[in-house]
Amino acid sequence: MTSCKKENQNIDIAYNFDADVETKEAVTKQSPEFNTYWYAGEAEVSSYKLEQARYGEIREGKAVLIYVTEDFLPNIQVKANNKKANSIPVLKLNAIKKFNTGVYPYSIMQSTFYPISNNQHAIKVSSSIQEWCGHVYAQLNNKKEFEIMSHSYFEGEADKNFKLKKSILENELWTQLRINPKSLPTGNLEIIPSFEYSRLRHAPIKAHKASATLTESTYSINYPEINRSLIIQFNPNFPHDILGWEETFKSGFGSNAKVLTTKASKLKTIKSAYWQKNSNKDEILRETLQLN
Repeated sequence: MTSCKKENQNIDIAYNFDADVETKEAVTKQSPEFNTYWYAGEAEVSSYKLEQARYGEIREGKAVLIYVTEDFLPNIQVKANNKKANSIPVLKLNAIKKFNTGVYPYSIMQSTFYPISNNQHAIKVSSSIQEWCGHVYAQLNNKKEFEIMSHSYFEGEADKNFKLKKSILENELWTQLRINPKSLPTGNLEIIPSFEYSRLRHAPIKAHKASATLTESTYSINYPEINRSLIIQFNPNFPHDILGWEETFKSGFGSNAKVLTTKASKLKTIKSAYWQKNSNKDEILRETLQLN
């Protein structure tokens, strides 16, 4: 009976991941410093001054990175309301951008759920973009393969469901860095660019050849096939907070297309149980984060 139960468990784990997933042990294996910082019942919220390339011009805006630990259910791939025996501790990143293009605003959000064990791909990635022309959405679920669905208001992009061979996800690298920057992959690789990039460029979500380098305080990725590069600046000391980033790529289409660089620089970081800060009086925290 015991062997049957283990076999069933392994089948379920293999369905979602490449190797065995550590659950409760994943937290205890982290350093006391890590657990004290990330398991204090608060999220880390960081605001950034944003210079976003869009339609061949640079737009001023704000970005926010929200990191928080959660328990995640691998079978249905959603946040657990309460910790369960099979839940997986993850570090979640909600990355948000807001900027204007002329008269109309853009709002971009990407969510990444990455196992604290730091030995698997992200379990789930989602991305949504809203602006006055419409909105688009894409979601990846890590199962036997990467299962992706995308929805768009553009002709030829409307509703798609497809699978990809598992590769490094650019979205997951932002969370992997926070757990252990020395674990980041380097050298010649195949990486699936961020969902934000793929949707803004109307490019298919797929892996591209890339080269990655790591220094004490920067992580850089170059994609020669799509003429794009990303440099993430981070604190070499724990908790390895993101200080800023630069993303260079072709912005715009047709005669307006230019290779421009999106830049972000940190304004402020707070630790907060922000989900409880929903009263009018709590708007003062937006002032603290310089988001108004």
